[in-house]
Amino acid sequence: MNCLPSWGQETEQPEDSIVVVPLKIRAGAEITGPVIYFIDKSLLSIEGYVSADINEKISVMLGGGFADYNYSQYNYEFKTRGPFFEAGADYNLLRPEVAMGKYWAGAGIHYGLTRFTYETPSFKHDNYWGSVSSSLSGHSNWGHYLEISGGFRADLIRNISIGWLVSIRKMIYTGADKDNRPIYYPGYGSGGRTLSYGINYYISWNIPYREIKVKIKPEPVEEPEEDTEGELPEDSSNLGRQRLGR
Repeated sequence: MNCLPSWGQETEQPEDSIVVVPLKIRAGAEITGPVIYFIDKSLLSIEGYVSADINEKISVMLGGGFADYNYSQYNYEFKTRGPFFEAGADYNLLRPEVAMGKYWAGAGIHYGLTRFTYETPSFKHDNYWGSVSSSLSGHSNWGHYLEISGGFRADLIRNISIGWLVSIRKMIYTGADKDNRPIYYPGYGSGGRTLSYGINYYISWNIPYREIKVKIKPEPVEEPEEDTEGELPEDSSNLGRQRLGR
């Protein structure tokens, strides 16, 4: 049976659908920093962000926080503290009819800046002639880094969402020479690594400020193949005569 339309007959094309997507402004707080501080008193990190949807796919963000890091061992002590700031854009990989302003699964790229002070209150060096104890006074400096992140966020209840981000950071300006590089950078992490990795968990408050209509194109429909089994070509009689020499 031939399921294809006859010559000149128009095929019925599925129409585009429209979904209404709410655009939101979000304010969120990172919740693992205070929890880690109760376990390990060497690091206190407080962080938050504000973001705004530009359309159903792209949002812009501005984040910031403060970190206070202390490290000590048998022969030296190190301290660093200061604020950090991040700005960038995030992209939602979910289709609008799936996300509907409630779900986000995607990636983002951010630029980070930190203004920090660091010092070595005491250190001790042992050598052949004895021990030397001294200290290094505090210095203030800037650090610049790039961050690529990916994760997931979902509405928990009305206007409240939770989510997580996995981040990879690359320092592009250390703010110090290689012999006096800080052990830790606020917002970035370990100063002794070429790349810094981290995972953060957020709880966010969402404020819808506008609704937009997004056109959804339907998935292409595959046309059934013509069943030619048992059918002869239109010129089969002529082909037979040629074979018989007629």
